[in-house]
Amino acid sequence: MDAMLQLFGDLIAAPGPSGYEGAVREVMRRYLEPIGEIEIDYLGSIIAHRTGKPDGPRVALAAHLDEIGLLVTRITDDGFLKFQPLGGWWDHVLLGMRVEVIGRNGPIIGVIGAKPPHILSNDERSRLVEKKTMYIDIGATSRDEVVAWGVRPGDPVVPVGPLTPMRNPDLLMAKAIDNRVGCAIVVETLRRLVGVTHPNIIFGVGNVQEEVGLRGAATTTYTIQPDIGITIDTAIAGDTPGVGPDDAMSRLGQGPALLLIDGSLIAHATLRHLVIDVAAEEGIPLQFDLMPGGGTDGGRMHIFGKGVPTVVIGPPVRYIHSASAIVHRRDIEQTVQLLLALIQRLNSETVRQIRQGM
Repeated sequence: MDAMLQLFGDLIAAPGPSGYEGAVREVMRRYLEPIGEIEIDYLGSIIAHRTGKPDGPRVALAAHLDEIGLLVTRITDDGFLKFQPLGGWWDHVLLGMRVEVIGRNGPIIGVIGAKPPHILSNDERSRLVEKKTMYIDIGATSRDEVVAWGVRPGDPVVPVGPLTPMRNPDLLMAKAIDNRVGCAIVVETLRRLVGVTHPNIIFGVGNVQEEVGLRGAATTTYTIQPDIGITIDTAIAGDTPGVGPDDAMSRLGQGPALLLIDGSLIAHATLRHLVIDVAAEEGIPLQFDLMPGGGTDGGRMHIFGKGVPTVVIGPPVRYIHSASAIVHRRDIEQTVQLLLALIQRLNSETVRQIRQGM
């Protein structure tokens, strides 16, 4: 297994829903410690930095640590677990999903259940099964047994979905690709800067709690005070049945995507042009993305202080916010290549021009 795939697999394997990102942070710390100086803020986000030019511009490469998950809210008398979502789940992808409950004594396997279809009324069959009627079955027979196993209300739950190469080995399927792929790209970009001269100070960031309100980005941006922000997050792949180019424009295997607009950010115009120009100069295919119904950490980063010119770049991903998303290895690699090329262009004069442009 190559180093990048090992890194990605380790990040995927670590459980880390919003508010419970510690295991993911430790994986990222382990990979970043040989590369740069590390800081953990009081909310739990991780920041590593490499100094190319001490008085150069401060450039943040930020991904988020957290995956969407669930939170145990109640234990029934019969030993079933009620839950609420951490992040944005569609109800219909939950039913029948294998999960791990992260209790005090370690992970416990379970499955999300509900009334079987054979005993539903005709009216119930015609409607989507709602989360509020679902539960987690961990094989317990009583509340006391659940407690003895180390599970309490407030414990996090994550899907089971290890990193799995598909029949086409360039396609990788897993849970939490949003946004462990961004974390892997941040680490790999910093790793390739070792021994390389660059005209700036680069901060590699793993933010907590993006999926529940872009919270970690607020504290890390305050800590770093960047001149330029680059958020690395997943783009919506539009190459599946029923999704047209007006819905999602990017396709797997055709390069990273530059986000034009989402519900929290409009790409900074001058920085957007630089990204497009650098990709063309380097021969890196570049796609475009839009996400009017969502947001990324860039939405919080760009409104810090007097404003931080910010763009969002990342590989297209199919089936995000599920236990079985799919990403293309070439898109990951080309995102790293694009970031490395951008880093070399972001000198003091270029950043001055970007900050003066609109």
